[in-house]
Amino acid sequence: MQTVHTILEKKNGIPVACISADATVVDAARMMNTRRIGSVVVTSGEKVIGIFTERDILNRVVAENRVPIDTTVREVMTSPVACCREDTTLAECRRVMRTQRIRHLPVVEKDRLVGMVSIGDVLQTEVAEQTETIRHLHEYLYGEGSR
Repeated sequence: MQTVHTILEKKNGIPVACISADATVVDAARMMNTRRIGSVVVTSGEKVIGIFTERDILNRVVAENRVPIDTTVREVMTSPVACCREDTTLAECRRVMRTQRIRHLPVVEKDRLVGMVSIGDVLQTEVAEQTETIRHLHEYLYGEGSR
């Protein structure tokens, strides 16, 4: 069974987008737009204290008529945040994401943020694994090189 570690290895140390809880919603939205991502992890030092997502912007800022430049991330972030570890299986990540209706899981080891996995990462890794299994089964049944 593959784990979160598999995904983090493929990401090759790409830094996680983090923001301070005291930053404004506008700051967070600009960071998300610039990096073309759907969430930022809210940190205090190296400790994860929340997550701020596109859904938070819609539900807690726009729908509540808050002024983004005057609203801090702390006021509208999701906290506590569901996290995982490097040894968490992809099946468990998928289960947590499905049951909690979330798309991102910060990866935390010893209270320190070490990465981020998205539902897209999980699905991409599982599809690659299934494709490889199908290829092996096809070769077993029909011989190598037959297509």
